[in-house]
Amino acid sequence: MKTSFISFLLSIGCFLPFSVQAQKTTDSLAKQAYLPDCIQYALTHQPIVRQSIIDQEVAERTVQSSLAAWYPQIAAGYNLQHFLKLPVTLIPNPVTGERVPTALGAQNTSTVSFSVTQSIFNRDLLLASQTADAYRLQAAQTTVNNKINVVVNVSKAFYDLILTQRQVDILSEDITRLQRSLQDATNQYQGGIVDKTDPQRARIALNNSLAQRKQFSDLIGSKYQVLKQLMGYPPNAQLSVTYDTLQLANEVALDTLQLVNPQDRIEYQLLQTQGRLLTANVRYNRLAFLPTVGAFANYNLLYQNNAFGQLYSQTFPNSLIGLAVALPIFQGGRRIQQLRISELQVQRLNWDLAALTSAVDAEYAQSLATYKGNLANYLALRENQLLAEDVYRIINLQYRSGIKTYLDVTIAEADLRTARLNVFNALYQTIVSKLDVQQALGAIRFQP
Repeated sequence: MKTSFISFLLSIGCFLPFSVQAQKTTDSLAKQAYLPDCIQYALTHQPIVRQSIIDQEVAERTVQSSLAAWYPQIAAGYNLQHFLKLPVTLIPNPVTGERVPTALGAQNTSTVSFSVTQSIFNRDLLLASQTADAYRLQAAQTTVNNKINVVVNVSKAFYDLILTQRQVDILSEDITRLQRSLQDATNQYQGGIVDKTDPQRARIALNNSLAQRKQFSDLIGSKYQVLKQLMGYPPNAQLSVTYDTLQLANEVALDTLQLVNPQDRIEYQLLQTQGRLLTANVRYNRLAFLPTVGAFANYNLLYQNNAFGQLYSQTFPNSLIGLAVALPIFQGGRRIQQLRISELQVQRLNWDLAALTSAVDAEYAQSLATYKGNLANYLALRENQLLAEDVYRIINLQYRSGIKTYLDVTIAEADLRTARLNVFNALYQTIVSKLDVQQALGAIRFQP
C-alpha cells in the first residue's frame, strides 16, 4: 500500500528532539512554510496541545500526590496553655473517705508532640494505586486526540489557503490572456476587420476575471489568519506558505480496500481507558464493606509548672504505639447503592463502545464514498481541462484565421478558466475527503 502523505508528515519529526524540531520549524516558517512545517509548528505551539501537555503533567502530579499517602506520615505539634483557673476534681479523702474538691495540674503547661501514622489498608489508597497508570494514560490519550485534530484542521486550512492562492494565479494567467485578446480585438476593430462587439466582449470577460481575482485575493488574508490561529502562530507575524502542485496531485491516491477497525480510533481507546477507571471504581465500592486499618506512634514532651518562667525546667515525656481499625457497620444502605451505581456506569460505557463502533463504521463508509466521488470528479475534471486547453488553442487559431467568431473564442476562454478552477477545487475536495477517510480509519496516529 502506498504510504499516505499525512503519515509521511507525521513521521518526519518522530526521531528528532522536541526542542530541535521547534527551532527548525520556527526558522523555516520565517522564510516559507510547507505543510509539514505548519503541522510541526502547530504541534509545538497550538494552545490546545500545550494545555494538553500541561494537563498530562497535572495528572502525573495528581497521581504522585495520591500515592504519597502510602508513605509514613510524620507530624509535629506544639501547645502552650495557661490556666486562669485550674480544673477541679472530686477526690476521696484517704482518712474519711469523703470526696473533696481538689485542683489538679499546673498553672502552665506546654506540649511538644511528634506523631507517625502508617496506612495499612485503605480503599482510597488502593484505588489510587490501581488507577494510576490508567489515569496517566487517559491524559496522554487526550493529548493524542487533540494532536490528531490539530493535524487535520491545520492540513485542511493549509489546503484551503493554497487552493485560493492557486485560483488567484489561474485568474492572473487568464487576465494576461484576456488583455492580449482585448488588444488583438481592438486592433482588428480599428483596422475594420471586426465590429465593435468583439472588443466589448473581450472587455466584459476581462472585467469579470479582474473582479473574480479581487474577490479571491481578498480571501487570502483571512485564510492566512485562520491558518495562523489553528497553528498557534502569532497573528501579526509574517507567514508565507508554499506547495508543490505536482506533489499534491500525486497524493490524491488512497487504498480504498482497507478495513476499518474501531480500536484504532483514539476515541475508542479513550473509552477503553475510561472503562478501566470505572471497573476500578466498582472494586473500590466493594471494598467499602472492609475496615480501614492504620498504625500510629506518638511521642510527647510535656512541660508543666506553676511558675511560667520555670515552665521548661522539667519535662515529663510519654510515648505510645497503636493500631487503629475503623469499620462502618450501617450507613443506611448507601454503600450498596454506590456499588450499584458504579456497576451501572460500567454497563453504560459498554453501550458507549457499541455506539462508537457503529458510528465509526458509518463515518468510514460515508467518508470513503465521498472520497471516491470526489476522486472520480477530479479525474474527470482534469481530463476536461486538457480538452478545454486543446479546444481553446484550436478555436483561437481558427479565429485568427477568420474561421471562427470572437464569441467562440470568448466561450472557449470561459470554459478553459472554469475547467482550471474546477480542477483545483476538485483536487482540494479530494485531498480533504482523503483526510477524513484517514481520520475515520485511525491512520493518523501519535504515541500516547
